[in-house]
Amino acid sequence: MTKEKPPSYTYDLHLNHKRYLDMLRIEFEKKIIENKKSFRNPEEFDVIKNIGSGAYGTVYLVRDKSSLQYCAMKAIEKAVIVQKKLVKQLYREKQVLESINFPFLLNMGFSCKDNLYIYFITSFESGGELFRLIRKSKGLSEEISQFFAAQVTLALEYLHNCYIVHRDVKPENIFINESGYIKLGDFGFAKVVKNRTWSTCGTPEYLAPEIITSKGYSFSVDWWSFGVLVFEMVCGYPPFYHSDRSKLYELITIGNFKVPNEMSSRCKALLKRILQVDPNKRLGSMKTGAYDIKSHPWFENTYWDRILQQKLDPPYKPPRGAMDDTSNFADIMETKIMKSKINTYEKEFADF
Repeated sequence: MTKEKPPSYTYDLHLNHKRYLDMLRIEFEKKIIENKKSFRNPEEFDVIKNIGSGAYGTVYLVRDKSSLQYCAMKAIEKAVIVQKKLVKQLYREKQVLESINFPFLLNMGFSCKDNLYIYFITSFESGGELFRLIRKSKGLSEEISQFFAAQVTLALEYLHNCYIVHRDVKPENIFINESGYIKLGDFGFAKVVKNRTWSTCGTPEYLAPEIITSKGYSFSVDWWSFGVLVFEMVCGYPPFYHSDRSKLYELITIGNFKVPNEMSSRCKALLKRILQVDPNKRLGSMKTGAYDIKSHPWFENTYWDRILQQKLDPPYKPPRGAMDDTSNFADIMETKIMKSKINTYEKEFADF
């Protein structure tokens, strides 16, 4: 039987999707203004296991004592946030997580705080990080890469339509759910940008040239990181790498990278158009936006509507175990949540 070919992604389809995104932006802006707080007590959750750690916090698998639902809970030390002067940034992350609503984005169901921590509670995506799958597989097939890349494209398109720049798109921040679909998470560097911003932040191997050269930027930096992500999914390693940070940045600002012979010509052509040093020539950043990416020949066999509705059977499904199965996550050292009778930094976190 001949496989059915998806319809061409026309500009009319793109405009229809844009109208849908505009409706979602109104919903996002309403939530930001309302700033409704969804508080829970951290004592309402049983801590099961550590499943991740970052610069400012530890992520735990927890179970809601009342619903018995498994969730991911990020415990962020107040003291660390105050010492690093990141209170405003954390509050901004909380606002974004509470207000976004899109199938391929990790949003926050509840937040909590106690005397020592701020807690962000999200859904538990049992398939683990995309990064771990790439490393384990030493690169993914282009079919699987296209499937994941399509969802990231849709997620970034939604964020940018809400004037949000993510600034940390990378495999470590993309989580696979039990069905095989993904969610982009970690909004620690996310920012609402109506014009341009100049902050230097992100992960070195994924930084866009305009961030490194301090020229000011907006959503173009996410499309650069998207290009790096596609390359890494297909090849198993990023296009720009050097142990010396200054030399890494030099490679990025020059924009020269080598692709393996086994990469398809269409994928090479896409990466050449996205990994453009000049953001004005970069796919995704020009007048027609994400349409240039979605209509690219590399995505010719992509069912954009079915993926958005999650009605397409994923080409990869993670191994499934029990509801609390963490086998798709790396084993990390167990860190216990500390307790204190003294409410630290109460004034600084009053709005949380």
